[in-house]
Amino acid sequence: MHVSYHGHSIVKIKTGEYTILIDPFINGNEFTDLTVEKESPDVILLTHAHNDHVGDTVELAKKSNAQVIAVFELANYLDSLGVNAVGMGLGGAHEFEFGVVKFTKAFHSSSFTTAEGEVVYGGMPAGILFTAEGKTIYHAGDTEVFGDMKMLGERNDIDVAFVPIGDHFTMGPEDAAYAVELLQPKVVVPIHYNTFPPIKQDPEYFKSLVKDAQVNILQSGESIKL
Repeated sequence: MHVSYHGHSIVKIKTGEYTILIDPFINGNEFTDLTVEKESPDVILLTHAHNDHVGDTVELAKKSNAQVIAVFELANYLDSLGVNAVGMGLGGAHEFEFGVVKFTKAFHSSSFTTAEGEVVYGGMPAGILFTAEGKTIYHAGDTEVFGDMKMLGERNDIDVAFVPIGDHFTMGPEDAAYAVELLQPKVVVPIHYNTFPPIKQDPEYFKSLVKDAQVNILQSGESIKL
């Protein structure tokens, strides 16, 4: 399995048979190396409904007939746009052909703003636990640190955790480092920083705060082999 980072909160997981994209915010993201034209995911996983996470989901899903998995309300909205969407709830897990997806809590907000300016309620924000080929990946989504991360760490052998460090809208470096202490992953990758001025951060500072996990600061397109 190869797991790669592509700027902001985009994560790509490549298993033996499937390509899974998480939060594919491509157009409008100057920090990504991806283009919509070249991507053909089999599956798209979404943490929440904000435009910088839903991103190019609709175009990608229609182009490649990708299955989109999201929190129930967001999935219903995407289904209304002609996308093959599966809705799930927080705490729920399902074993798909490509792996097991479980949505966890995240403390944030979740709404989508259409091109016409309409605000669509997207249900609860979420984190994602994804397990395939004997490996577990945790994508925290947009969130603050919260005590139940300790439970997630104790009940799941997390190989790689992707955690936001941008501050302002999510936890910053200090709280993210504490989140790592609670989650106990083998490897942690900082995400959701530097895309916009309010979330400008130095990932090396975050790395200096983490004591009990390997920190991989990935540039867009760089990957980890599990």
